[in-house]
Amino acid sequence: MADPRGFLKTTERETATRRPVAVRIMDWKEVYEKRDSAVVARQASRCMDCGVPFCHQGCPLGNLIPEWNDLTWREDGTSAIERLHATNNFPEFTGRLCPAPCESACVLGINQPAVTIKEIEVSIIDQAFEQGWVAPHAPERLTGKTVAVIGSGPAGLAAAQQLTRAGHTVAVYERDDRIGGLLRYGIPDFKMEKHHIDRRVAQMEAEGTRFRTGVNIGTDITWEDLRSRYDAVLVATGASKPRDLNIPGRELDGVHFAMEYLVQANKVVAGDTVNNQILAGHKNVVILGGGDTGADCLGTATRQGAISVTTLAIGKQPPVERPSNQPWPMMPTLFEMASAHEENGERTYLASTVEFVGENGKVTGVKVAETEFVDGKRLPKAGTERIIPADLVLLALGFTGVEGDDLQEQSSIELDARGNVARAGNWATNADDVFVAGDAGRGQSLIVWAIAEGRAAAASIDAYLVGRTELPSPVKPTDRPLSITY
Repeated sequence: MADPRGFLKTTERETATRRPVAVRIMDWKEVYEKRDSAVVARQASRCMDCGVPFCHQGCPLGNLIPEWNDLTWREDGTSAIERLHATNNFPEFTGRLCPAPCESACVLGINQPAVTIKEIEVSIIDQAFEQGWVAPHAPERLTGKTVAVIGSGPAGLAAAQQLTRAGHTVAVYERDDRIGGLLRYGIPDFKMEKHHIDRRVAQMEAEGTRFRTGVNIGTDITWEDLRSRYDAVLVATGASKPRDLNIPGRELDGVHFAMEYLVQANKVVAGDTVNNQILAGHKNVVILGGGDTGADCLGTATRQGAISVTTLAIGKQPPVERPSNQPWPMMPTLFEMASAHEENGERTYLASTVEFVGENGKVTGVKVAETEFVDGKRLPKAGTERIIPADLVLLALGFTGVEGDDLQEQSSIELDARGNVARAGNWATNADDVFVAGDAGRGQSLIVWAIAEGRAAAASIDAYLVGRTELPSPVKPTDRPLSITY
């Protein structure tokens, strides 16, 4: 184990330093400075090597956290990345984007700040790439079976890598012009620069995975044709249908879905030209929704030069400390200060949006009222209305399911009551050769759940194709996502 007295000698929690606000808002690079290896090792020494490591329970992937904490403390980077890759295909993604339910379940967190598991994880993989320890793992033999993976987000990529390594011929279809899904176009570069995706895709190509970009299944290729070409199909398209807010003034110019705004911004940062781009520069911006997507919009608007940014959330402000109804080792809903919140903007809670106000067809403000709770419902309180000036309104209210019209019309694949693709215990849909993983079947959730489900679905597909599997299956379809506040 790591230093047996490490958690007694080092009681403070140290994480990577964020670059100064005045500097980082001038570019799109990641907000964190390079991590100090001595600090990372010292934090790894705080791991207690618990008899029952609840961090395993907190992580859907079942990451072997105490093991690679110990190896990091011992400065054995090659062994650390081997143990990390044993359960997680893409620690460079989760180490930057996951909210770390493992840390909420850390036993040390009962009476001390939890071990900086996420920091240690990303440090291991960054060192591994820098030192050239991440190599392709091509299969020793091919099975002759073919699999189509629809969607190149974390679930699709994880499944594709697992199936390729099992010896199947795998093609990943992506409707956008680049691989990555929302990792590519939904996550701003200040949270994760895109070279992390590119080098992982290069590894997968060297292993034999094939990528087909700019192909929209259902339009460019019918679902019937796709199923006839492949022995199995995995739907990993995500749950990208945005939740709308149908109130007066919704039709006004300047009211947009958050993802429409973020995708355009990410494309421009990548060097593309976007005609009629939605821009926040020199505008008063109002963001509806207090979750991660709203914070991404805030950071993007700040870098585009917004005059002001106001984030509205209909519910109460979460507590700063773990509430009694979310005891350890549960992942609590807490008030968090993302990097974007440090940079700019005002956050308002208990704010119900009543109407979008406009002139000459363009939005000029958002009428809001205080939220009151009546019979368990959140309603605007009469007499508390006010108007917040707004030249741009971004709806970051979450998602309601898959964009499944073509899927249902062409394949008769069923959706469940929540608008997601219905699935059985082996990740299969009502069509025997079609499987589903990630947000497409689960609903909008965490990146760590997407990777875990991609790995589990790959194991099920492998068994379907060849009658057995040696691939790990970390989760079951009946597992439910952690609660998320938008």
